[in-house]
Amino acid sequence: MPDNLLQAAPAASARPSEIPEKFWDAEAGALRVEALLKSYRELERRLSQRLAPPSESADEEERRRWREMLDIPEGPEGYAIEARHELCGPDPEINARLHAAGFSCAQVQLVYDLASERLLPLIAEAAQQFEADRQTERLRAHFGGEERFRRVATQVSAWGRANLPPAVFEALAATSEGVIALERMMQGGEPSLVRDAAAPAAMDEGELRRMMRDARYWRQREPEFVRRVTDGFRKLVSG
Repeated sequence: MPDNLLQAAPAASARPSEIPEKFWDAEAGALRVEALLKSYRELERRLSQRLAPPSESADEEERRRWREMLDIPEGPEGYAIEARHELCGPDPEINARLHAAGFSCAQVQLVYDLASERLLPLIAEAAQQFEADRQTERLRAHFGGEERFRRVATQVSAWGRANLPPAVFEALAATSEGVIALERMMQGGEPSLVRDAAAPAAMDEGELRRMMRDARYWRQREPEFVRRVTDGFRKLVSG
């Protein structure tokens, strides 16, 4: 046993400065965990009450404070939306529904951002597939049915890959007009190529590729624009 019991008694730990006094047990020299948990639960309850939408009996001032705290404008017209794409611009009806659901300005912007990021590629892919199906149907009609089209397609594909630069072949094979032009070239029945302002001989492959990325070519399928691209490639091949 120690000679002096008073000297053996441990000194109480000092309260750390970052811990409030009400959460410190001075006698035990330790954190009062139960008091801390109780305070946390009360804070959580109050925050959830503040973030919850006002009740039907709430007055307008209470609703205004709630909207202000969550960055919700007075009305749907108060959303300042930055459109990432022309097809995903602000829509009054959608904004009204989002406002009624209590969406903040940041949340509404996120909705439009996600539409631009996720939906537009899907829409573009569906549009391209639809257009490809239309182009294929035109070729079936031009060649007199599915069976003859498949036979001609095999022949034209083999001839084009063997005789044309890959980029030119792929460009022409992407449209019904281009496939028909390939078939004529294969048969040696390609009409004389005349220089004109619509499809100048000076257009190189880079220019034609840029035209193919234009929505007028792959989405709207404007006949004159498509013809310029097709004729440009044909002139490029003819040298």
